[in-house]
Amino acid sequence: MANLAPRPDRAYHQDYICRIRYENSLPPPPGSVKLLDIPIDGLDYYASPGFASRLHRSQPINIEANAELGMPIDLVGMPGVFDGDESSIQAPLLPPPVHPRDKTLLRPLSELGKPKYQPGGISFLRRTEYISSDAARARSEAAPKTTPKAAATKVRKPVDTSKDDPIHVLRAVVKGFDIAHPEDAYDGPDTHDSIRGLEPTPAEIEAWNNPKHPTKSTLKAIDFYPVLPDLEAGTDTGSYMVAKFTANPTQIINKHDPRMDVGLLRPIELDDAAVADYSARVAAHTADPVHNLHPGGPPFNYHFFLPADAQSAINLKRKLDVDDLDRDDPDLYTTKNKDGKSIFRLSQQRVYETGRSTAPDADNAYNEIALALHDPDVGEPVDGGVSNRLEKAAYYYPVMQKVQLKPHRSKTLTQLGVAPRADDQGVDVIDVLDVVVENLDAVESAKRQKHRAELLGESVEEDGAEDGDA
Repeated sequence: MANLAPRPDRAYHQDYICRIRYENSLPPPPGSVKLLDIPIDGLDYYASPGFASRLHRSQPINIEANAELGMPIDLVGMPGVFDGDESSIQAPLLPPPVHPRDKTLLRPLSELGKPKYQPGGISFLRRTEYISSDAARARSEAAPKTTPKAAATKVRKPVDTSKDDPIHVLRAVVKGFDIAHPEDAYDGPDTHDSIRGLEPTPAEIEAWNNPKHPTKSTLKAIDFYPVLPDLEAGTDTGSYMVAKFTANPTQIINKHDPRMDVGLLRPIELDDAAVADYSARVAAHTADPVHNLHPGGPPFNYHFFLPADAQSAINLKRKLDVDDLDRDDPDLYTTKNKDGKSIFRLSQQRVYETGRSTAPDADNAYNEIALALHDPDVGEPVDGGVSNRLEKAAYYYPVMQKVQLKPHRSKTLTQLGVAPRADDQGVDVIDVLDVVVENLDAVESAKRQKHRAELLGESVEEDGAEDGDA
């Protein structure tokens, strides 16, 4: 075994760096410190777990747990809360804007806590600071000197204001149609009825011929649908209303109830007090929209009706389907009334009230639309065959208003036997509704023809009418 020779003692000089965070600036005491020996044996008794346990058993907690758990909720003074109107204790549909001083309190959790940066100067990293500063100084000295004149000045690209011109915007819209249907592209001079579109670029033509998903390049388009309006599916207002129930309106919970496809909501006329209150809230919003939110649509109550069984619902859907060639078959009706007339009988389920709703806006009905894909060559035809009324397209239907429906409070009290069987407005509850599908009258046809002409850009007489199906 080799003997390790003793190494000569060699001293290494190393600086000790200590960072002082708290400094005592008081002078030392004038005299010597005198320490007194004070017995503290009694503290062991009070610091033992047994003392805390005995104290807990000997001193009961003086808390009276009442039914409200110390937080009384007084509903007296809430307008309409005992009449079934719970809007005063619910959150508003549109929350008020946040005050600028309160925005700091709404910061997400990721922005709270200590900042995620390190200060530039740290006292105990002296060697690292020297190395980094020396390296930075060396690079700056080695870099060639540049004069301010040699530095490239950034020139802001001028904004083409001509692109905001209405004629330019219209040409850009027409260009999209020209790319989709080059055979119908107009290349003549601009007139009152026709305008030339912008010249499409090769990249735009290639994007139309071979479309790609903007974020998922692996997806491939398998079919195309032109977006068209369904001119024959118009309503009196030219748009539709979307109603959403807060709870399941039927007893079927594990699958779709086919009766819901032909459910019927019959609005109850508002009384004078409700109309006056709604008008006052709309007027307040019009006068000061910042501090008074729009109340939404009128607070109607609705009777909700459904057929008795699924077969009645299927027959009613066939009767309403204008594409069903056998929709005029009288055998589709499921029952007869006391006069012997064939009808569909719908039974009332319950009364619903408006929980939340958006303001009906007929001028901006196309801000939200419902889209339905239709392909005559896909799917099985219904009984009796299907007419070729619609071509292959994605048909859109404007949505003018959205309403949230919740069970009416007085209806719940009626089922418990507390309230009489009548709604709040003194109208007797309708138990059944007899439905007959008939052709449109002259007034209904004129309203639909007016909205159809607006979509087609045509003019129509106010008293014009045409025949159609409901």
